[in-house]
Amino acid sequence: MQVLCLVWGILALLGMVVAFFPCLGALNWINIPFSAIGLVLSIVTVATTRDPRKGPAIAGLVMCALAVVFGTLRLILGGGVI
Repeated sequence: MQVLCLVWGILALLGMVVAFFPCLGALNWINIPFSAIGLVLSIVTVATTRDPRKGPAIAGLVMCALAVVFGTLRLILGGGVI
């Protein structure tokens, strides 16, 4: 489950980077919900795992949170949210 959170976070960051290119900002409308689902999945994984090594799940949580925050900021600054 932790590896899934890590991979989900990496994909969310890649989607955010692609959406920062001009004329591709509308991809944030897809990437933000994708990242939010990964964020919830990571929170559940961090909260329920008994393994003391929670590094991959925490990394996925941070990456998904960054993708949500910067994707929303990009939409607001780009005029995608009025």
